[in-house]
Amino acid sequence: RTSDMKVKVLGSSSSGNCYILSTPTGSLLLDCGLPWRQIQQGLNFDIGKVVGALISHEHQDHAKAVIDVMRAGIDCYMSKGTAETLGIEQSYRCQMVEKAKQFDVADFKILSFDTEHDCAEPLGFLIQYKPTREKLLYLTDSYYCKYKFKELNYIMIECNYIKETLDENIAAGRISEAAKPRLLQSHFSLDHVKQFLQANDLSECRKIILLHLSDYNSDSARMVREIGELTDIDTIVAEVGQEIELELWPY
Repeated sequence: RTSDMKVKVLGSSSSGNCYILSTPTGSLLLDCGLPWRQIQQGLNFDIGKVVGALISHEHQDHAKAVIDVMRAGIDCYMSKGTAETLGIEQSYRCQMVEKAKQFDVADFKILSFDTEHDCAEPLGFLIQYKPTREKLLYLTDSYYCKYKFKELNYIMIECNYIKETLDENIAAGRISEAAKPRLLQSHFSLDHVKQFLQANDLSECRKIILLHLSDYNSDSARMVREIGELTDIDTIVAEVGQEIELELWPY
C-alpha cells in the first residue's frame, strides 16, 4: 500500500516558499511566502481542509501571506520572536509555540526546534501524522542543525548552494563578496546537508526532498546525485507545481 500523504510544492526559492502537506484528514501549510491568491489556487480554493500553517520565520519569502491566511480562519503556528517581528502576536489566530515543545494540530503531532538563520527566532518542525505514525522533517533556511532525529520517514531540507559554485561566482564577479557571509551563516550548503544526513537515523527514510535551491549557486543534478549516492534514498528537488507522493510501502 502507499501512504496517504502528499506534498504539493507551490514555491521553493528566494521568491517564495510554500508547501501543502495533505492527508485524508486535513492539510498543513508549510510556510506561506507567496501571495494568498496563489496559495488559494494551489489549494484548489478548498481552504476548509487546511487545519493550520507552520511558519518557520518572518522573512517575506516564508511569511508573505500570513495575515491573509489568518483572516481566512487558519491558525498559524510560529515562535514568539517570529510573531512579534511580524507584528501579529495579538491575533487570536496566531499560535505562539515554544521550541522543543510538542503541540497538536488536528491529526498532526508536531515538535518545533530552533534553527540557525539571520532572523528573530526561526524554527524547524518534526511532523508526525497520527493515523499512520509517519514522520516528516521540515528544515529550511538554516546553516546548521544541532539536533538528531530518529525514525524519520521523509525529509524536506534546504539545499541552497554548493560552496565551490559560490566561490566561482564571487571570483567571476557574478555575486558580490559582501553577500557571502550571509549565505554561509544562514543557509544550508550541500556539504552541510550531507553532514546532517550522516548524523541522523535514516533507516526508515524513504524520500529526501531538497528545498530552496539558489538560482545561481546550486546544481540540482549534482545535489540529487551526491545525496542519493550518500544515502541510497530516493532524492528529488522540489519543483513548483509538483505533487510528491510520500510512500512508505512496499518495502
